[in-house]
Amino acid sequence: MARRKRGRELNGVLVFDKPLGMTSNDAVQRIKRLFGAEKVGHTGALDPLATGVLPLCFGEATKFSQFLLDSDKRYWTRIRLGVATETGDAEGQVVEVRPVEGVDAHRVEAELQNFRGDIQQIPSMFSAIKHQGQPLYKLARQGIEVPREARRVTIHENRLLAFDADELTLEIHCSKGTYVRTIAEDLGRALGCGAHVTALRRLAAGPYTEAQCVTESMVLDAEGPARDAFLLPVDTAVAAWPEVRLNDDTAYYMRKGQAVIVAHAPRSGLVRLSATGEQGHARFLGVGEILDDGRVAPRRLVVGG
Repeated sequence: MARRKRGRELNGVLVFDKPLGMTSNDAVQRIKRLFGAEKVGHTGALDPLATGVLPLCFGEATKFSQFLLDSDKRYWTRIRLGVATETGDAEGQVVEVRPVEGVDAHRVEAELQNFRGDIQQIPSMFSAIKHQGQPLYKLARQGIEVPREARRVTIHENRLLAFDADELTLEIHCSKGTYVRTIAEDLGRALGCGAHVTALRRLAAGPYTEAQCVTESMVLDAEGPARDAFLLPVDTAVAAWPEVRLNDDTAYYMRKGQAVIVAHAPRSGLVRLSATGEQGHARFLGVGEILDDGRVAPRRLVVGG
């Protein structure tokens, strides 16, 4: 017996403006219910304290969520100096209060030099990283602390926007897996006074920016086609990738899961696959990868592409 569908077949990406206090999983469930969609998933969790860009993938777009999870992010954050918390943010209990002495914008800027480029981070015990199948934050709530290995992350930009006595704001452009709360904790430690994040907003995730955000109230106010119009096309998830255009023959074999030879294709890496559709417009097929022998192999294909 065929599985009964539990929602509409919708495909696309909603750039959701996650509000304060909502978990990423709550966001998925609310939006899924509002759209009556069969399948929705997020592309990397945002803490309840954080707001901003949370791309939600519908239907066929979920095939490309991993690529968004692996993409760079951009954040705005406000950091309080002189107070350290157990979680590194405002949700945790205060564990230390120290005077903020001899700290000015020049010294903060000097210390920020150590938080640019490739750096090593030890993930917080209150992160979602798993240890023997258990998220670290669950262990931390039981009073258990386990050793964590430092991870290399890349900070493309770490810009001081404002400094006022015991508070500063930063804009950070970073690679996947970067913990802003860890930057705040390590910066506070370097300044000798401790610190924690009091506000955090994601400004961009991969190709999606704050300017494209849709709030829950916008979804509630729209109905029918107007609500569905908030969904961006599936291929926007990889729109910046190099394109490989296939003819009818190569597209046929690609859909069969076979690698094909395409003239003038890139020499390596992941590519966006398309074929010529009606009226000569490109039709998105999915993503592929250039093999060592130069052929283009399918990696994720959309149904009906």
